[in-house]
Amino acid sequence: MKSSRRRSREFALQGLYQWQLAGTEPQTIIEQLADAEGYGKIDAEYFRDLLAGATAGAADMQALIMPLLDRAYASLSPIERGILLLAGHELKAHPEVPYRVVINEAIELAKSFGGTDGHKYVNGVLDRMAAQLRAVEVQAR
Repeated sequence: MKSSRRRSREFALQGLYQWQLAGTEPQTIIEQLADAEGYGKIDAEYFRDLLAGATAGAADMQALIMPLLDRAYASLSPIERGILLLAGHELKAHPEVPYRVVINEAIELAKSFGGTDGHKYVNGVLDRMAAQLRAVEVQAR
């Protein structure tokens, strides 16, 4: 059974996908997804924070992500980019969520919605990102 937070991340990823491909404003996406099936089972406040934060901070997060990649940012699939933006925002803005949980949730999203081995790539990038954004927490482990 999926937690309300996991469902929130799934909805946020769906919103990030739409934002990347169609350029739809985040507030419009939030309003549209509020009518989607399953919305009542999510943590709506967390979903709104994830989507709004990931889109607002996308340029800064992209600058953080790019040096961690072994290929061009643009060559990542929209799902991989969305997951990295989402997890990056969560690592940066939600220190109450352990970094291992953020990474695990991102891997699960990649397994569900991404390409065959996308979850492995996402895992590697997020491990390096966590070492930068949550250095104290990572070193304590």
